[in-house]
Amino acid sequence: MKLMEYKPVKSAHQYYVPIGSKNMDKKSPAEGKNYHFIGIGGVGTSALAAILMKEKAVISGSDMQESNLTERLTDDGATLKIGHKAENLPEKLDGVIISAAVKDDNPELIEAKKRHVRIYKYAQMLGLVMDRYKGVAVSGTHGKSTTTGWLTYILKNLGFEPNFVVGADIVQYNTSSGVGSSDVFVAEACEYDRSFLNLRPQVGIILNIEPDHLDYYSGIDEIVEAFGDFTGGIRPDGFLVASGEDNNVAKLISKFRRDKNILTFGLSDKCDYSARDINEFPDRTEFVCLYKQTVIGKTTIKLPGKHNVRNALAVIAAAVGLGIDAKDVLGVLGGFEGMDRRLMKKAEINGICVYDDYAHHPTEIKASLNGMRQRYDGRRIFCIFQPHQYSRTRFLLEDFADSFKLADLTIVPDIYFVRDTEKSRTEVNAQVLVDEIKKKGSNAMFINSFESICEFLKNNVESGDILMTMGAGNVWKVADEYIQWLRANS
Repeated sequence: MKLMEYKPVKSAHQYYVPIGSKNMDKKSPAEGKNYHFIGIGGVGTSALAAILMKEKAVISGSDMQESNLTERLTDDGATLKIGHKAENLPEKLDGVIISAAVKDDNPELIEAKKRHVRIYKYAQMLGLVMDRYKGVAVSGTHGKSTTTGWLTYILKNLGFEPNFVVGADIVQYNTSSGVGSSDVFVAEACEYDRSFLNLRPQVGIILNIEPDHLDYYSGIDEIVEAFGDFTGGIRPDGFLVASGEDNNVAKLISKFRRDKNILTFGLSDKCDYSARDINEFPDRTEFVCLYKQTVIGKTTIKLPGKHNVRNALAVIAAAVGLGIDAKDVLGVLGGFEGMDRRLMKKAEINGICVYDDYAHHPTEIKASLNGMRQRYDGRRIFCIFQPHQYSRTRFLLEDFADSFKLADLTIVPDIYFVRDTEKSRTEVNAQVLVDEIKKKGSNAMFINSFESICEFLKNNVESGDILMTMGAGNVWKVADEYIQWLRANS
């Protein structure tokens, strides 16, 4: 079949949500209100707090430890306390916002209930803020932060100033949130606790659907059902951007095809937005982008791996759906440098490259290691993987064990304990995972403490090797400590 040349039109679709300017001088419902965050140091909660502060709300909050995120909020005028105490709540208070990690026995939450203060979950408040805008909600088991940050980058570089909340810092902006002058609000939408059902976006994006958060969901059928409810919440005049290759997403597409405007993306030419002639190089990936088998043009991205080609296609589809010409999108797509802790190069010292990555699900691990092999084929890769949650490790044990074939050595410390029960800690441990990795023919070892891991690295990593810390917990501390040692001994 001969491919036609793409010709720019007002929009490539018969439906689109054009970006307009928003009068930010109009008083926000948050202006002058006093909100207190319990667990304000999280990436999402700190970003939402920053948004509310920019809308002239008075913000206070607490967390168990200081971080660069809490320091940033303090510098911007928030009143923060370390530790959770009832007296942390200010006298004047219009609402308390809690992160998903806050338990019922939290003393501040107990005090708020005693005072009959209205309590919002993080996602509830995010939904209320987004209702003022043309919301773009990015969902999926993997790739949410990268895709949300990438779309934000595209909009900003084409002259539109979006409002945004992402689950990680955008590297080039060193922030995870911002208030802009346009009427678009781009936000990451998490499926845990069905929190994304609080969002009623104009544009919904579903990147993929796989088993995860099995401490909350009973299985994949319930997860697909939740994504279906998310799709049902897209505003009638909006549209869905969805993977055209994911089998679980396909169930939703067939269900909503009559009721929702749907654009698909993927590597297959059966998708509305697709890619061909994909060429992977150590420092970039090139591909030709098509819309309904019509060539739009060739583009280059800095992020490695075919999973990032798919993320790029989702970004292109959403941006064009917002009324931007596709060729303009392709022109700036390659400038995006990625997200904090997403295949992030932290240092190169004495010929040793040190990376840090957030991957904590088997599919993400495979994608990240594939990306590293694209960049460093033939070099030894030391992967320090910290499992995140005992429940996730147990439910996906076989898939985890199969994920490390591209690493030369995988070192596993103790499992990061979060949202788990004490019973779950007796059902699996890091040594069990190491044993399963070995059964799959890969090289792995258990070293319980970060200090011991660093000692091992000092004695075994050589010039030309790649060190990669990986996980959603605090494993990044290994990379930081090892870098300090490298610099002191260079």
